[in-house]
Amino acid sequence: MKLSHTLILGALLSAAPTLSAHHSFAAEYDSSKPISITGTVTKVEWTNPHARIYVDVKDDKGTVTNWNFELGGPLQLNRLGWTRNSVKVGDQIKVEGYAAKDGSNMANARNVVFADGRKIFTGSNGDGAPAQ
Repeated sequence: MKLSHTLILGALLSAAPTLSAHHSFAAEYDSSKPISITGTVTKVEWTNPHARIYVDVKDDKGTVTNWNFELGGPLQLNRLGWTRNSVKVGDQIKVEGYAAKDGSNMANARNVVFADGRKIFTGSNGDGAPAQ
């Protein structure tokens, strides 16, 4: 009995950082601010609770800004046909999504459009996000 309680407690404690890191769409992103940004992938994080893609975007003056796009979790992305190699550093992509409420260079990605025209849903809906 003590062993099972210890195992359960251990599992709960190891999941605590992941659980506390999760948030709702509405807490961080603005559904009235759709964005579409094209640039070069600089980093891919295949982590829980959300995968992330970082993209360098160049404006008309040549200034480069790095954007942080939140996607669904890796398991959800796998179910949608993604793999950890679907997007690679150096890829040119367009990301459609919703801007962060705080005005930072962060957004919730809804779709990624690849150079060959493929468009893949990123799994980031629910928790207050607009319907796909």
